[in-house]
Amino acid sequence: MVDVADKLACFRAITGLEDSDLCTEILQAHNWDLELAISSFTSNHSDNHPFSSSYTATDTTTTAVDPSNATIHRSDSTSIVPAGAPPPGLAWKIVTLPISVISGSLGLISGAVGFGLWAAGGVLSYSLGFIGLGSNSGRGGDSSAQLVTVSAASREAIEFVAQFERDYGSGSSTRPNFVSEGFMDALTRSRNTFKLLFVYLHSPDHLDTPAFCEGTLCSEVLSAFVNENFVAWGGSIRGSEGFKMSNSLKASRFPFCAVVMSSTNQRIVLLQHVEGPKSPEEMLVILQRVLEQSAPVLVTARLEAEERTTNMRLREEQDAAYRAALEADQARERQQREEQERLEREAAEAERKRKEEEEARDRAASEAAEKEAALARMRQEKALSLGAEPEKGPDVTQVLVRFPTGERKERRFHSAATIQSLYDYVDSLGSLNVDNYSLVSNFPRVVHGTDKVSLSLKEAGLHPQASLFVELN
Repeated sequence: MVDVADKLACFRAITGLEDSDLCTEILQAHNWDLELAISSFTSNHSDNHPFSSSYTATDTTTTAVDPSNATIHRSDSTSIVPAGAPPPGLAWKIVTLPISVISGSLGLISGAVGFGLWAAGGVLSYSLGFIGLGSNSGRGGDSSAQLVTVSAASREAIEFVAQFERDYGSGSSTRPNFVSEGFMDALTRSRNTFKLLFVYLHSPDHLDTPAFCEGTLCSEVLSAFVNENFVAWGGSIRGSEGFKMSNSLKASRFPFCAVVMSSTNQRIVLLQHVEGPKSPEEMLVILQRVLEQSAPVLVTARLEAEERTTNMRLREEQDAAYRAALEADQARERQQREEQERLEREAAEAERKRKEEEEARDRAASEAAEKEAALARMRQEKALSLGAEPEKGPDVTQVLVRFPTGERKERRFHSAATIQSLYDYVDSLGSLNVDNYSLVSNFPRVVHGTDKVSLSLKEAGLHPQASLFVELN
């Protein structure tokens, strides 16, 4: 929220009035509405716009707008003054004060009446829409669209940016990124981002404007430099705010560019102004020089802001540490009790797990011993069921068994022995640790599974000799 001193300083800087009491009276007459007061003042003085006068200004001199005395000073102590008559004296301002007050009062009355009519119309429209008689009641809910309030300065900035894009941005993607907000908002943005404000005043009727916009402002090098290092604001002198800024910056030739910055002592500093057409190279040199000269101020402002942020964060951290220390002191005994209880519970749990693991190991060892004994008995029983190995003869089948490990076992069986005898033989060897396997012969591949265990070796085509391999399922 801009305070009274800021509004007074801004009004004096833009209008050029020297008398602080007169500025205060005008602002009070307009209920301290800065835009309304400036608009009323400029409309009363538009016939004496300084564009009709000639000013002497160079492209390389740094000047400053000082709201404390409402004059523009050069750094070399040379004042920029109009070639016409001197500014009106205090007596003339006192004489014209009632006119300004009456004009402002009429503006306030008109605004109040207009606001009353607008509010009454809004209430009536809402009432009709609520009972279904609104003009948009049958349009699928268009009457519920919300209205967005935009200030006159922002509206002018939006219109300028849109027109600039239509005129000079359709065929090129490089242009200054003008902000779509009023001058004071743009100045605030530049102060918050620690950048300078690049100001371009657009004169649509000037002969040099199209070439300057297309060849200089929209050049890739200059637009990239401006977008990276500045906050860019533009305004048309046909608009109210563009006209005010041209009056405040005393623009006498176009195209007109300026570099300004906000100062902490209620000053708007004019660092550089450039009048007349310039090439991109010339503009780049000027802007680079201004940026280099202003770098210490910007760096100092950034460091001060960072220091304030750091101090604030430090205070917050100290407060948080203090609160944490208090909470730690209060919770230390509770944590110690909870820690002791936790250790006791963990010790009891560890003892219980140790006993369970010991019991589980004993059970596993007992089960493994029993299983091993059962396997040994099973192998012994199957080995006994095979009987003695027969001698070679016409009714004797020679069988070779190959295991997955590469081990080979060979034995003779009667040709009338069943496939089950082969499985019993493999089980009796104890070379496998699995129970689910099959005996397979190749060329052709035949799986002698559980469906063939009752067949004799001769019936299965394994007589007089066979080569089988163990296939794990």
